[in-house]
Amino acid sequence: MKMNLKELTLIVPTKNEAVNIDRFLDSVPIHIKMIIVDASCDNTREIILRKSRPVIHTIHDEGNIATARQLAAEHAVTEWLLYSDADVCFDENYFDILANLPLSEHHGGLMGAKHSRDRYRRYYQLFSHWLRWCCALGLPSASGSNMLVRRQALLTVGGFDLSLSCNEDSELMYRIHRLGYKVAYEGRLKVYEFDHRRLDRGLMRKTAHSIIRCALLACGWNSMIRKHDWGYWRI
Repeated sequence: MKMNLKELTLIVPTKNEAVNIDRFLDSVPIHIKMIIVDASCDNTREIILRKSRPVIHTIHDEGNIATARQLAAEHAVTEWLLYSDADVCFDENYFDILANLPLSEHHGGLMGAKHSRDRYRRYYQLFSHWLRWCCALGLPSASGSNMLVRRQALLTVGGFDLSLSCNEDSELMYRIHRLGYKVAYEGRLKVYEFDHRRLDRGLMRKTAHSIIRCALLACGWNSMIRKHDWGYWRI
């Protein structure tokens, strides 16, 4: 069974993405359904509206990232949800590859690769390999910039953990995998990152933040993690 793009909704949380949103939208085919959950105080929403795409549904909500992703999932009606971020763009072959992927009824999630077309190319290559290795080891960490989720699997596990302000993507994939769904990595599905501010603050800091938090979440040690984002959003 191949992916039916009519049964796909692209979900994008946005907050002050005026410098990025044009490039992102231009990388998405005009027929792809999209739900944007916006919390901006710049002109992001105006730029979206200027695109005049009837398949874009915009919701205003000022909750955290997990709340935005969950809210869009509850508004979607398609079988598959593709999560991404406005500071990336899709590879030109992304949706053609996606449309030809063999997906069984047992698939609950799919992670794609994340690369860069300018700085930190080697870092993102290693990051994508790390996603592949984690999936192969049965610990399917994910990037919310490139994450495909079967809507029924998401609803069955109770959706995103709304108390998490980061790493909510990997934590969701852990629970979907534990429920018995197949979660796979597909490196041919590529997005390209353009916002490197967290890496500019320090490669080791960003890497340690992701690995330690995801390891604790995978082990079920959640109490201290949910209280604080460990400086993730302070950029």
